[in-house]
Amino acid sequence: MEIIPSDRQNILIGIRPIEYADEDALFSSEVTALGQAVAKVRRQSGAARIIARALLGELGFPPMPIPKTQSGVPTWPTGIVGSLAHHGTVAVAAIAEKRRVATLGIDIEPNEPLPENLIELISTPNEQRIYGLRLLQRRDLFVLKEAVYKAYFQLYRDFLEFHDIEIDIHARRGHVPRSNCTFSLELHTSYNVIGLAYLLTERM
Repeated sequence: MEIIPSDRQNILIGIRPIEYADEDALFSSEVTALGQAVAKVRRQSGAARIIARALLGELGFPPMPIPKTQSGVPTWPTGIVGSLAHHGTVAVAAIAEKRRVATLGIDIEPNEPLPENLIELISTPNEQRIYGLRLLQRRDLFVLKEAVYKAYFQLYRDFLEFHDIEIDIHARRGHVPRSNCTFSLELHTSYNVIGLAYLLTERM
């Protein structure tokens, strides 16, 4: 597992390739929560939870299950907020103490061009005016909006569409007008594109 340095020292981020038999790392309650998921999905979920348990260990927690709710949100130990994500070959997780971070969300995509037919689906008219085609063709807005969605859902239990979120790449802010809620953003780019969104507790 590789640790990705966050702008916030109290947010831990880990990344790891998905490996054969990672599904064997799942606790029985996690397997139950996954229902009839195919082996590939169980393997991806196992890889993400291997990372999450390692990060929790950094905060002194013993290995424990991280099952998901019916809405798909992982269940974290008391006092912890976190988020899991993966694409086909790599998994990522982020956690923080709730006394410092009210909510967070993370997403990951391969560092490849976004299919052109998705640009208008993902970016708002305002974002299309602000950003050039080169940025719109990247997956930056996609992962940042997915991260905002995950962080937002933990607070409001409300579903968002891509156009419900306005991303300011330069200010590193993601705004949800319907609730006047603004998240801080981080973008980490290498072979993958990782988006992180969070809201500090003191700003609540």
